[in-house]
Amino acid sequence: MKKSIFVLFCVGFLSLPLSGCMTLQHTVGNGGTDTTQVASDRQWYILWGLVPLNNVDGGKLAKANNVNNNYTVKSQISFVDGLLNILTGLVTVYGQTVSVTK
Repeated sequence: MKKSIFVLFCVGFLSLPLSGCMTLQHTVGNGGTDTTQVASDRQWYILWGLVPLNNVDGGKLAKANNVNNNYTVKSQISFVDGLLNILTGLVTVYGQTVSVTK
């Protein structure tokens, strides 16, 4: 019994560095040609991404900052978000960043 718990712990600990980042990038119009961040917000989920707690819309974030034609929406999950997911268990963190150039 102790050996199986030890093996499970070792596998979990060794697989921690394998978790990586995920980035999705959406371009509207010609896209943002600069890396200036105009707006950002965080998307929160519970139950491992099954139930969203809020709704983050990149288009609405861009229009709220008077950018209508050319912008880039970048949605990403970082390694730190993965660590938070391990520590909190049921809560999943999803970051969405909007990069905009006027």
